[in-house]
This record gives sequence, C-alpha cells and structure tokens, in this order.
Amino acid sequence: MSEHAARGNDAQHPEPQQKTHDAGPGLSDGTLTEGVAIHAGADAAAIWDDRYRSKPRMWSGKPNPQLVREAGGLRPGKALDLGCGEGADAIWLAQQGWTVTAIDVSAVALDRARSHEKAALARESVHAAEGTIGSRITWQQADLDQWEPGDSFDLVTSQFLHSEELAWQGPLRTAAAAVKRGGTLLVVGHHPDRLPPWGGGHNHRGMFYTCDELVQELGLDGPEWQLEVQTSRERPVTGPDGRHATIADVVLRATRLP
Repeated sequence: MSEHAARGNDAQHPEPQQKTHDAGPGLSDGTLTEGVAIHAGADAAAIWDDRYRSKPRMWSGKPNPQLVREAGGLRPGKALDLGCGEGADAIWLAQQGWTVTAIDVSAVALDRARSHEKAALARESVHAAEGTIGSRITWQQADLDQWEPGDSFDLVTSQFLHSEELAWQGPLRTAAAAVKRGGTLLVVGHHPDRLPPWGGGHNHRGMFYTCDELVQELGLDGPEWQLEVQTSRERPVTGPDGRHATIADVVLRATRLP
C-alpha cells in the first residue's frame, strides 16, 4: 500500500548553540542527521563524541513526528531504536509502554540520553501512585557497521540514519532482520531528490535512498513482508541563515507476516 500526504515541520530538528533554526531532522546547519550512529573505521566513537561535544544539545529533545504518526497506533512490545542519538525517540516509545533497546556509537550522546530519561522519569514519578517509575530503556553503545542484534523485536525503527562514510544498506538490512514475525519495520530518511539547498554536506547521493531502493535492498517486496506505508512526505524547513525551503522525507513501514 502506498500513502501520499503532506507533512509539517519535523520536531526532531537540531538546536545549535545560541541560535535555533528549524532545519529539520538531520539538518544541523545542513550537515548532520539525528541518529547518525554509524561511521567507518575504528575512530567512529571518538568522531561522534567530538561532534556531540561541539554543542550542549544537538537535537530538539522531541520525538520524530513520523515515528509518532506511524508507531502511535501500534500495540507496545519490544522496540529497537537504531542510532538513538540523545534519546528522544526511545524515551517517547518507553512512555507509550514499549521496552526499548536504544543503540548509538557515541558515549556522549548516550550519557545525554540517560540524563534526559532520568529527567522524564522524575517528572512522571510526581504523578505516579507509588514511588519512581522504572526505566524501560536499555542504552547500548555500538558501531552499527559491526553490531548484530541478539534478539528480535516487535518494532525496529531507523530515523534519518545517513552517513557519508558508510553505506546505509548494511545497517538497514540488520534492522529488517531484527523484526520478529508480526512485527513492524519503520524507516524514515531524507529523500535524495528533495534535500535543502543549503545542505553543503548532503552532496553524496549514496547517503540517501528512495522507498523503491529500500524495498529492493531489504527484500520487502517478497512474500514475507506486507508494505503498509511507502511514501514521500513534504515538509517546510528553515535553514541556518533563515532561508526557507520545502524538502521531502522517505517513509516506509512494513509488517513481517506471521
């Protein structure tokens, strides 16, 4: 099934130091992507730690709206968040009742994610009938070029997982393989033909994918899968210099058949 719908501003956009702009997810001054937890080479963790340390906060702290839209109606179970960044998506999933495994290469990002989760739990405990609400999230540091899941999941989500240094095919094949029968795969990314004009770092076509490329690469057109959403959604964004543009995101949701 295909879906075509307009989309508003994505809430998980970066928030640069001093100046906040609505560049959209993955467009920190037009160059970075929320959840980019992968990088070729042994220095991946150090590279991403440095990038996170360059700003006190890289992302907005809000869950990606496409995740909210596509997973909001699913029955909670076990979820895997690939490239969790500072943890907004994982925390939102946990708040909906999911038990979450959240993976990122950066220890700095994961430290921030744990801190954000702790703050969220503290806020929730004020309204809890008894004591502090327990964590539903397991934070795990790993390079997705090498990481393999040790379990299967009811939901596997990958939000804007793009890298100049590493092809997307391997990590997303791993993501698809981790979905249990009856479970959901959700992949959201920037459309390669609808990138912002100021994105000087977004000049590598191989970083991005269309829905058709996802379906072919991940084998989602086979009898094992049912495509639920296969679309490109437009949304307005504002760049670091105040310019406005309309970009598009690829959204793919598929169910592994029982």
